[in-house]
Amino acid sequence: MSESDDLQELGLLTGTRKASQNSPSPWIIRAIKLALCSVAVSVFLVTIVHLKRAPSRQQVLDRLFPASQRRTWAQYAPYAPVAEARGPPEGCTVSQVNILQRHGARFPTAGAAARILAALSKIQSATSFNDPNLEFLRNYEYALGTDDMVPYGAEESFDSGVEAYWRYQHLVSDQILPFIRSDKSQRDVDSAWNWTAGFSTASRHKLKPVVSFIVDAAARNNTLDGSQCPGAGRGEEQTDQWLATHYPQVTARLNANAPGAELTDENTYNLISLCPFETVAYLKKSPWCTLFESIPNAFDGFEYTGDLDKFYKTGYGQYLGPVQGVGYMNELVARLTESPVRDQTQTNHSVDDFPYTFPLNRTLYLDFSHDNQMIAIFSAMGLFRQPQPLDPTEPDPDRTWRVSAMVPFAGRMVVERLNCSQSGREARSQKMVRILVQDQVQPLEFCGASENGLCTLDAFVDSQAYARNKGEGDWEKCFE
Repeated sequence: MSESDDLQELGLLTGTRKASQNSPSPWIIRAIKLALCSVAVSVFLVTIVHLKRAPSRQQVLDRLFPASQRRTWAQYAPYAPVAEARGPPEGCTVSQVNILQRHGARFPTAGAAARILAALSKIQSATSFNDPNLEFLRNYEYALGTDDMVPYGAEESFDSGVEAYWRYQHLVSDQILPFIRSDKSQRDVDSAWNWTAGFSTASRHKLKPVVSFIVDAAARNNTLDGSQCPGAGRGEEQTDQWLATHYPQVTARLNANAPGAELTDENTYNLISLCPFETVAYLKKSPWCTLFESIPNAFDGFEYTGDLDKFYKTGYGQYLGPVQGVGYMNELVARLTESPVRDQTQTNHSVDDFPYTFPLNRTLYLDFSHDNQMIAIFSAMGLFRQPQPLDPTEPDPDRTWRVSAMVPFAGRMVVERLNCSQSGREARSQKMVRILVQDQVQPLEFCGASENGLCTLDAFVDSQAYARNKGEGDWEKCFE
């Protein structure tokens, strides 16, 4: 079965593929073959070997790179749980779930692809290659697409739908299905539909959720898009400082072994990015990975570049970064409290004021967005706060700001609302909040969380004063 046929039979989308609805399920075909095998033991044994299920894309990637190594790919790292999943604390039951998820693994964006091609043009113009790890460039052809999700990314989204069903199936029924929103970008829309396919498959197709609403990317008021604040900076100064600090020795080695290339430090960064991009696209180890593994600290420097980029673009290091997540936070508060949205920033009241496009009576909500916007939302909420800004020349090895663990491809934040029984003479239940990012329970110091990560719903709402006060004047500065 080809990769394209495999995706189609699972019903998964990547932006360039549409699913065939008429092909018989591969699982049905395999079941029939197994039944026929009972005719003779020898036939049975041969057929079992023949029909052994091929490893999943995730298993293939795990064999190529351990998760610890993939984390050096920063925002281009595939999804991996950071901690072992923990169920609700004793005495608590989940009553509502809000999932904010990044799209699955993709090709480079058009802008990134242009920068990669510029760097490739320079290194392939070298007069000779004096390192065996560069020999592949003699016949190398760049063949990645742009923007769209790759097949591995489709599987990531499908798997997250399966996971959500098994964890939260008690919250849904054919009468109360998940409410699913997506930004209008094709990779987000495809990720959302692939998630529904996974969720439905896990339920044995008893439940058939659909993408409920797609937010217009051209609209000014869009809480799932990270380009709503034109006055915000881009964080380039800090990443440029890091490039100038860390990359010269890496670039010098490349130029020494590829005379005539005349690569810059920015070129080097873009060439390193081909390791994760080609690996997730082709599910085999890219020769760029081998090349940069042979250069000390190349990937550590790449990881920190991504951390700095997000911190100073829409995170705490950008003074108009957190305000870009205020609108979503007010939508989250509205869902948790089942009350109308109170916001005068980037929410669209033509959407949020109507129950069809923004219901308040569901038990499972899912929103698909992008890494920059998710970073803004984390920062508006108060997650991953650092004791001091990231140093653009000296990484703190103990920092908790690592974007590979915050916003990898298919990364997700899960906000649970729980009903927890209170001890005492009278049985009482209290509404609590718990937040997980890549399965790691967040400490929620800002709302006085207990050791198990729980804080009361009231305390959580009160802790979001920045969002509920329109970003305390920061939103208006976006347009000054």
